[in-house]
Amino acid sequence: MKKTIQHIKANHPDYGYRRVHASLPGVNHKKVQRLMQTLGLQVRSRKSKKFTTYRGTIGVIAPNHIERNFSATAPKQKWVTDITEFKAKDGSKVYLSPILELFNNEIVSYNLSYSPNWAQVEDMLMQAVKGLNKACGVILHSDQGWQYQMVAYRRILAEYGIIQSMSRKGNCLDNAAMESFFGRLKTECFYGREFNSREEIVDAVRDYLDYYNHRRIQLKLKGLSPIQYRKQSFK
Repeated sequence: MKKTIQHIKANHPDYGYRRVHASLPGVNHKKVQRLMQTLGLQVRSRKSKKFTTYRGTIGVIAPNHIERNFSATAPKQKWVTDITEFKAKDGSKVYLSPILELFNNEIVSYNLSYSPNWAQVEDMLMQAVKGLNKACGVILHSDQGWQYQMVAYRRILAEYGIIQSMSRKGNCLDNAAMESFFGRLKTECFYGREFNSREEIVDAVRDYLDYYNHRRIQLKLKGLSPIQYRKQSFK
């Protein structure tokens, strides 16, 4: 059993005992937890400083249509977005701007950039709207960062029938689903590792996002990865 657990952790270093247990049908969860403690196979805690692009009210502030209800019964009902920052050993920085689908926690689009600028958000948006049915009326929730207040941002949303939603000022709990994803990403991909350059960070984050969407199981998704869950839901 110990060798099996070590093998699972070697392939999925981010797994805590619950997801290791989900990979071992018929084994008592307390036994898995006890063996992992004995083997010293613990998941690192999350600690991160919140990055923000808020610059005050420079445009239109949309109402909060999510109201902390981060559940969805089908794809393209609710999306959330934000930007986070990574710093390399040489002092250079990388910014990630993703859209998270609340139905299955899938990253539907993202952009990695060396600057948190409008071009980054625009590229992320244009990836997400490819093939989007304008009649679906998906809600896209964000904080009040300057990019999301721009006329150009709101114009794209209107063009594709997307309903804009915003958190209240300075209230990270209003976008808790996105904050949780960023915390998980940094714990599993970044903490405990050193990246010498921003290029190394870009490669690592791309690899992680591919792993996260296709292979990283989630208990709330019945032990499936986001893409596996989406495909199974519509068989």
